[in-house]
Amino acid sequence: MKLTTQNIYDLYSLSLCERRLFYRFIREEETPPGPFEEVIFMLGHRHEKNHINSLGEYVDVSKVLRDQQPEKTKQLIQNNTPVIYQGVLVGNETINGSQVQIIGIPDIMIYENSSYIIRDCKLARHADEKRHPEILAQLQVYGYLFERNTGKKPVKLEAFLGDSSIVEIPYDDGDSAMIILNKLLDTVLLAGVPYSPVGWSKCQGCGFRGICWDVSVRHNDVALVYGVDQNLAKVFKGEGILTIEHLLNNYDETSLSELKRPWGKSLRKVGKSAQKILLHAKAMKEKKNILLGKVDLPDNPNLVMFDVEGFPPYLDELEKIYLWGIQVYGEKLGPFTPAVSPIAPDGDQKGWESFLLNCQRIFDEYGDIPFIHWHNYEETKMKLYIERYGDINGVAQRVLDNLVDLLPLTKKAMILAEPSYSLKVMEQVANFKRTQDEYGGKWAMAKYIEAVETEDTNVRQEIIDQILKYNEEDLAATWAVFQWLKEQIGQ
Repeated sequence: MKLTTQNIYDLYSLSLCERRLFYRFIREEETPPGPFEEVIFMLGHRHEKNHINSLGEYVDVSKVLRDQQPEKTKQLIQNNTPVIYQGVLVGNETINGSQVQIIGIPDIMIYENSSYIIRDCKLARHADEKRHPEILAQLQVYGYLFERNTGKKPVKLEAFLGDSSIVEIPYDDGDSAMIILNKLLDTVLLAGVPYSPVGWSKCQGCGFRGICWDVSVRHNDVALVYGVDQNLAKVFKGEGILTIEHLLNNYDETSLSELKRPWGKSLRKVGKSAQKILLHAKAMKEKKNILLGKVDLPDNPNLVMFDVEGFPPYLDELEKIYLWGIQVYGEKLGPFTPAVSPIAPDGDQKGWESFLLNCQRIFDEYGDIPFIHWHNYEETKMKLYIERYGDINGVAQRVLDNLVDLLPLTKKAMILAEPSYSLKVMEQVANFKRTQDEYGGKWAMAKYIEAVETEDTNVRQEIIDQILKYNEEDLAATWAVFQWLKEQIGQ
């Protein structure tokens, strides 16, 4: 049997899922990677190549025939080769009575002090147990395999992160390596598919979503209930609570509030969350939303719908917003007014300044008009950009003073018969129809990077136009949800 350090990634990324590891190990068919995943792979490869090229001369083991790579790596190590790229470390172990071949391919090994620094290149900007435990686990296995092959401990284990920082992970003499290898082996040797709760965010973009999510929907899986987190779903599983009906038949608000589930390194009661969890379960069982009460929605005759598109930090040197979209809806409909960051060295700042100018024009025409957005992303990024580039004439602060986040208002007013309050779910509840077949934040990121990469100006403009259409329809969707909520609460 073979285990590889890729199996660690299968288990943990982008979230812990034993099913994904099991399915990939048995080579279950999965949906091919989408454009976003392909872009991430491309950027990761570029990040890695840029770093190895910065280290001077190196030997690339990947150019050697595959079956000769482990022996070639040993020879290079024995010869004290200064920099080894894509070396292959192999170890044979007996784990819980099973003969296992363990294979690891660290990105870079750098000779120092009669041994080697083992370094892996990652787009992530953090490497710790909470955010990226797979990085730590992979490096510990590399260190263990290096020691097994050479009889020497690695000088250091390092992660070269997306912001070009280097994080050192102390080598623990193989203790962590054996823990993760045992966990991998225990999972892949199961007679059947392991239990791992589905989750709205967790399952987005997974190649096995069509298996796990669709089956869970057919079975009315309790993990679908909004507010049931992964640990609570596992507690329910242990008690035989598998479906929404089981939950409603076995718990009331008092008993559920007393139930404890893992929370960090301790246990915590479900507490006050019990009431809404049960209401969501009831709504999903009856396939009917539950009105909680009225909320104070803006009653202005005109409202600005506001939505931005951006990159997380690991996709760019800066955490970047490349599109600021706004449009006035109501009695006096305004035009879709996007501010797109030019593809230029100062494009990020120019995009921000263009957005502020667009906002100033709206204030000049409409006065202090509410800016409606979904979730806290827009507010967070505006504060980031004020700090980064400043606030021309106080326009950004004026926008912040007029921001209205529609998500918490919706949650306060309505229990959905749905597993999520994402805008993509809410727009369907509100019967909003899009014109594009492909859309979404990750899709837009992938398309924007495609636009940046191409030198064909016509192709670039076509791509930007697609992204603009997506953003425009996001604004229309937000307006549709606002109108739907207003109607539901009778305002």
